[in-house]
Amino acid sequence: MRWKNAALLALAVLAAGCSSTDKKELPPAELPKFEREVSLKTQWSRSIGDGQGDTYNMLVPAVDGERIFAADVEGLVMALDRLTGKVIWKQNLKTPVSGAVGAGYGLVLLGTLKGEVLALDADSGEEKWRAKVNSEVLAAPATNGDIVVVQTQNDTLYAFEAYSGNQRWVFDNTPAVLTLRGSGSPVLTNNLAIAGLSTGKVLALDTARGLPIWEQRVAVPQGRSELERIVDIDGGLLLSGGIVYAVSYQGRLAALDLSSGRILWERQASSAMGLAQGYGSVYVSEAEGTLVGVDERSASALWSNDSLQRRKLSAPAVISSYVLVGDLEGYLHLLSQVDGRFVGRERIDSAGLRAQPVVAGEWIYAYGNGGKLVALTIQ
Repeated sequence: MRWKNAALLALAVLAAGCSSTDKKELPPAELPKFEREVSLKTQWSRSIGDGQGDTYNMLVPAVDGERIFAADVEGLVMALDRLTGKVIWKQNLKTPVSGAVGAGYGLVLLGTLKGEVLALDADSGEEKWRAKVNSEVLAAPATNGDIVVVQTQNDTLYAFEAYSGNQRWVFDNTPAVLTLRGSGSPVLTNNLAIAGLSTGKVLALDTARGLPIWEQRVAVPQGRSELERIVDIDGGLLLSGGIVYAVSYQGRLAALDLSSGRILWERQASSAMGLAQGYGSVYVSEAEGTLVGVDERSASALWSNDSLQRRKLSAPAVISSYVLVGDLEGYLHLLSQVDGRFVGRERIDSAGLRAQPVVAGEWIYAYGNGGKLVALTIQ
């Protein structure tokens, strides 16, 4: 428990950008001026209760078909028509939500601070089942239609039957001594459940029995103090074309072969937010506020934009020829995938924009910390 409390403190310190020295903390970089090339048009906006809350949740919405599902920290879950914003249903779970939202195969999936996994009917919002796990759930559960897999804060992986909630298997991992408060959502294929761990490893399990297929270390803890040795893979994994991309805090960005876990390439990086992919590149929001575009074939940096230092960037997303990223003041920034230059900007929520933007077709969905969910298109 002492280490768990220390982990929460560590996240607060690191998220604030504080130094381990006595140097005065630098303020967030001022927004750079640029010549606007594109505009964002708001198509609709809705309030989703209390939004992300004060415990650094990442309640990213989920799109499934023509609906978008979103939840707030207090347990309000809403299903909306993603093109009109019309409310289809809302459900008050009356329990704090910390891992949201997974959606697919007729299910809406959430995790709670009380160590529960909930499955709702996507058409009605009715609770279909609820299962208990051994720790809080800080990322969305994932499903492939057969099973639901969830990763807990202490790196345990659980698999439940998708439509009954019966436990199929559980796989225990020993977490790092000191970790950030967070974890990524597992990535599922028909045969594999893949997860990034607080120890800097990526693990692939057989979905049928939960047996390990391969394990690969992405980051090696370094430094004298436990703070310096934090190498969590918290931002989630990215699967594209048979390659798994993973990035760790104070570690590396790596490309792994899906079937074997073999490292195809790696480069130094530090991020706890996650990745995006497009135009033959992988994009990462680094911890200090630099957005980097990396060639997915060679690991070479194609461009780097450091104009958003200390602005606590969200994970990036990709739409058309642009990269999207949010910041602590609630701005959604658009950058060119070609060279990383700014091409557009829109303020979404003055409380901040921590959750990764969601892209579906030509639509962008941004969910602000204060609970404002906005649908936008590029003009």
